[in-house]
Amino acid sequence: MNDCICRIYNESGNELPAYASEQAAGVDLRANLEESILLQPGCRVLVPTGLYMELPADCEAQIRPRSGLAFKHGITVLNSPGTIDPDYRGEVKVLLVNLSQEPFEICHGERIAQMVISRFCKVVFQPVESKEALSDTERGAGGFGHSGRK
Repeated sequence: MNDCICRIYNESGNELPAYASEQAAGVDLRANLEESILLQPGCRVLVPTGLYMELPADCEAQIRPRSGLAFKHGITVLNSPGTIDPDYRGEVKVLLVNLSQEPFEICHGERIAQMVISRFCKVVFQPVESKEALSDTERGAGGFGHSGRK
């Protein structure tokens, strides 16, 4: 496994993000709140985590929903996946939305999202004269369900 070093400052009092199992791809992020938030149906809120990070220069942090919150309570990350760039030094915050018909209480220390760290590469865009200059593939321009449901 290729370990990356991510420098982190934690002002939340919560434990640091950690992998729940040997092959887990993401770590849980916890709410850093002085008082709980009652997230009403159809509403959104920016939840602080109390974490500040210095990612490696070739990495991003992707903020994703927790499947249990999404399935059981209709709570998801609105801009999923949210991206944290390696040059960002502000507090990590999570944009949650309540898609259910019931209010949902978010408490301090509650696991609200997961974070996956991924390497990326920068590309140089090379203009071509026409779309026909792009290479052919079997898929071609097929998208948005072109392969069917079964």
